[in-house]
Amino acid sequence: MPLPLEGLSAVVTGAGRGLGRAEALELARLGAAVVVNDYGQTGRDGSGEASAGPAEEVAAEIRQTGGRAVAHTGDVADFQQARELVDLAVAEFGKLDILVNNAGILRDRMVFSMTEGEWDSVIRVHLKGHFNTTRFAAAHWRERSKAAGAAVYGRIVNTSSEAFLAGSAGQPNYAAAKGGIVGLTTSTALALAKYGVTANVICPRARTRMTQDVFAGFQEPDEGLDPLAPEHVAPLVGYLASPAAARVNGQLLVVHGGMVAVVERPRVQAKFDSKQETFTYDELDALLTPHYADRPPGETFAAAEVLGLKRG
Repeated sequence: MPLPLEGLSAVVTGAGRGLGRAEALELARLGAAVVVNDYGQTGRDGSGEASAGPAEEVAAEIRQTGGRAVAHTGDVADFQQARELVDLAVAEFGKLDILVNNAGILRDRMVFSMTEGEWDSVIRVHLKGHFNTTRFAAAHWRERSKAAGAAVYGRIVNTSSEAFLAGSAGQPNYAAAKGGIVGLTTSTALALAKYGVTANVICPRARTRMTQDVFAGFQEPDEGLDPLAPEHVAPLVGYLASPAAARVNGQLLVVHGGMVAVVERPRVQAKFDSKQETFTYDELDALLTPHYADRPPGETFAAAEVLGLKRG
């Protein structure tokens, strides 16, 4: 019986460690050939000597188990290097079928203390990085579809965060970038559907090098798999990358600790019509002030309840 992703090729960004590594290994386990992307040329061994970098280490791990994988150490936030990443997948494996955008950084600070550099760097790596790879993968699929005169196979799995859903107070740059990624995903899902491509976004919760400070207060269990282990997230990425998920498009899912939650799209909660040609201040005051009068303090458009989701 063939593996679900047999004959398909994938790019996973930020795949040298943590979530991206787990995702790359899972896609390979399911049969995909993988381009493992992680920024930086080399790593350092225990003696401080240069060694193979994280991307090559993961690629080698996949090859050692009989899979196909190559490393790419470019910066996905650089437009040309993102083009080269997609081109590498096509050159090595003949085509690109799956794009998993995971690369990211954190520069946490309250909004009143954040520097311009801290804002720009997070937006650049997360949001622009997602756009860059998506742009070139989308062009690849569109060209293939036009040449074939039919839909092709394409899957995009993007990475947002509960910080966007819940409104993380100390992460305005990160929350904004992750919200932008959701908008990019839904737009891409509509734009590429006719070419046979789906685009979905996950909000994972995992203990990685990037989030070690965020989850510093959550102790790992003495036995069993850590509820914050990246291995809880990877199977969902594998599923969304598979033919079985053909009807899943433009969706947002929260995943961690043996749980997957499908998040419903925003809905209109109330609507008010002016009794005149247009609203006046007084009319809005008369309508909106009573509407919000009994709203619990601190309740906003953010969905803080997602932070309480757990397997049960």
